[in-house]
Amino acid sequence: MWPEEPLPSGHTRYPLPVVTSLEQRFSAGDETALREAYDAHSPLIYSFCRRALGEDRAQDVTQEVFVSAWKARDTFRPERGNLGGWLVGIAKNRLIDNVRSEKRHSYQQPLTNEADTAVAPDIDRVGDQMVVAEALRTLPERSRTIIELAYFSDLTHAEVAEHTSIPLGTVKSDIRRGLAKIRQQLEATHG
Repeated sequence: MWPEEPLPSGHTRYPLPVVTSLEQRFSAGDETALREAYDAHSPLIYSFCRRALGEDRAQDVTQEVFVSAWKARDTFRPERGNLGGWLVGIAKNRLIDNVRSEKRHSYQQPLTNEADTAVAPDIDRVGDQMVVAEALRTLPERSRTIIELAYFSDLTHAEVAEHTSIPLGTVKSDIRRGLAKIRQQLEATHG
């Protein structure tokens, strides 16, 4: 095996994401994987759609997301991010399209560029929150706990180490790897 090339100064090598069998089968076009993907990820997508559109249209848009995903499955790259995050990215686009379409067909207020641009940040923000939550869910329990303590409980690395009885270096490593996975998921969602 060849030795790895040294990285340029300031760059870090991150481990490749774990690609599940479901993700591989989905991208390969296995129809049973579509059903499994729907069973596994439709609650996440439906929740996102319901937050943005309400219950009336959320189910329809959730279905649209999975139909779009299946049609575009050859563009899904499991090595760039997990299936849940990719589906959230598709959902963000579908939601923006739906909100814009609703505004275009509304007789109560004309569509303006300002209204158009106000839609995307709200959907992007909620979508990013969903992607982060999904990425956190896929982290090993120890890493997830450490990140939650550091970022949601606002503890310093030393306080996290003391609270969990995990060595400080391990806490820092888990946080770095976990944040890298979350960043990778966000980058994959944003294309």
